[in-house]
Amino acid sequence: MTEITLSGAPQTVDSIQSSYMAQVQRRRLYGGLTLLIFIILMVSGFNIADDRNAGGFWNGLHQFGDYPADVLSEAWEKRADLPALIVKYFPALLETINIAAVSTLLGAIGGLFLSLLGTRGLAKWPRLIPVFRRLSDIMRAVPEIVVALVLIFVLGGGPVPAMIAIAIHTAGALAKMFSEVSENTDLKAAEGLTSTGATWLQQMLLGVLPQVAPNYVSYALLRFEINIRASAILGFVGAGGLGYELRNSMAWGPGRFDEAAAIFILLFGTIVFFDQVSSRYRYRLTEGHAK
Repeated sequence: MTEITLSGAPQTVDSIQSSYMAQVQRRRLYGGLTLLIFIILMVSGFNIADDRNAGGFWNGLHQFGDYPADVLSEAWEKRADLPALIVKYFPALLETINIAAVSTLLGAIGGLFLSLLGTRGLAKWPRLIPVFRRLSDIMRAVPEIVVALVLIFVLGGGPVPAMIAIAIHTAGALAKMFSEVSENTDLKAAEGLTSTGATWLQQMLLGVLPQVAPNYVSYALLRFEINIRASAILGFVGAGGLGYELRNSMAWGPGRFDEAAAIFILLFGTIVFFDQVSSRYRYRLTEGHAK
């Protein structure tokens, strides 16, 4: 039998194979136990949530398609009114887009400074890097709807609370993405500017940002897509925009389902449109810069 010497101890092919099979069996065992624990936790969590729910999940499952069917049937009956309803709710759509655009712009500016101040090798105050990183963690950890509810209680309903809430979350999320890009930046340009007496801000503007700008813009466009959806969702809690109109039309129930259908069409079409446009520009930015 052929012997193989590993670490000074002779081993046969059979012993190596048996050792390998033992490791495979242990990995399968650990994987099976992990899967079993996951299933147990998922089932127990579902049962707890179902017990605390106002109605049982399985009891109401057969009614899952009732509401969409009612909306579609009423919208089909009043299909002649849909174009006028789309025009009616178009200003609310513009408000939703404006909320997403302004919050993305403010969040991108905030995320830019947080990322530069929290990136090793670029930070103006290296000792404060953990502070800026934890700040960005907190900003993206708190859901937009929680911040919006607090701001609505303080400022009242409208687009301003939604804009601030989305901008805070966007700044935290983009700070993380921008920081990962900045960590791979070539520091030679910034070091050259330092030797000429340039300030920290000049180093960032002239030595760092030209290298990372395409990726920064790409990430900002991606967040803009997400923020359109977020601004529509926040409308359900009174933050204005298309989501607020959708909540009102759904709350009235039958008789205004045609309005809900028109709003769904507007929202779906807008999301698809901006997804396509943003994806194309992001591809051109990243691929063009790589070439």
